[in-house]
Amino acid sequence: MIKIRSFDFMNEYKELLTPDVVALLSTIHEYKGAQSAFAAGQGEKLEKLVEVAKIQSTEASNRIEGIITTSDRLKKILRDKTAPKTRSEREIAGYRDVLSTIHESHDYIPPKLSVILQLHRDLYRYSGSSVGGTFKNSDNIIAEELPDGTKRARFVPIPAWETPDAAARLCEAFDSALSSGEADPLLLIPMFILDFLCIHPFNDGNGRISRLLTLLLLYRAGYMAGKYISIEKLISDSKESYYEALQESSAGWHEGTNDYKPFVLYMLGIIAAAYRELSERTLLLSSKNLSKPDRVREVIKTHLGKITKAEIMEHCPDISAVTVQRAIAAMLENGEIVKIGGGRYTAYAWKG
Repeated sequence: MIKIRSFDFMNEYKELLTPDVVALLSTIHEYKGAQSAFAAGQGEKLEKLVEVAKIQSTEASNRIEGIITTSDRLKKILRDKTAPKTRSEREIAGYRDVLSTIHESHDYIPPKLSVILQLHRDLYRYSGSSVGGTFKNSDNIIAEELPDGTKRARFVPIPAWETPDAAARLCEAFDSALSSGEADPLLLIPMFILDFLCIHPFNDGNGRISRLLTLLLLYRAGYMAGKYISIEKLISDSKESYYEALQESSAGWHEGTNDYKPFVLYMLGIIAAAYRELSERTLLLSSKNLSKPDRVREVIKTHLGKITKAEIMEHCPDISAVTVQRAIAAMLENGEIVKIGGGRYTAYAWKG
């Protein structure tokens, strides 16, 4: 007899209420309250952060899957200034569109199965592929590459024939748990994403859709940090930990004995890091007593290790490249910072 995987969020979330998880929840709740107060009067300044985050999110989420293009081409595609030329660029353009839809209309995009299929369809809008918006038509595996170059199955998702029913039941169980108001959405969202990835409902694009769904569900729950600080970039920068958490939490998934906690802890850590970074950036944006050169100086001074001009501009998106360069030149002349490397790899570090 085949055992059908069930989804019982209402009981399983209670197992997650351990001191370390609760501490992270409290931290995120505090950040959320503080950021809501700041955002009320800083719309124009925050929009600068949105544009930076869109570029980083699109680049990072696709890079995780090996989908890349040059930085210049990426920016032109995101600004709709050029037509995508390669398969990678067509998939990047699709991600751009879905991300923009979520940014602009998240309150009107419920996490229903039909909607997830539409998001997946739009992800492949420019690819000319028939995989967009349809469930996988053959069984798939999640493989990992070993040091010797061979591959092995890290996880075997449910078979293709079971996918439509399992995905529908997952969405229904999530909606029911969320609607009850009993469980914190910050727990339910990573649990849902873990289950979604274990089902692996599509032939391709599962990882990218899972990260887009993460943003959608966080926004709908009122957690907007990912709009201004790229959650996808934070995941990409800690990719090994991301995959380790996924592997730990997917063990025993088919039998319903898996432990959601490793993945939940990882995602809560990512969300907290996004809010922490947003807090630091908004503090600089709201510093009325600091001139623009002083803000550039503060970014370098408080940054651990070396930092590039591009990274400085990400922290100060409202400051022009010319002003940033002048501030750097003045600090170099004053002996406050040191220059590391040259050309496109040039970086700077505080001398103190």
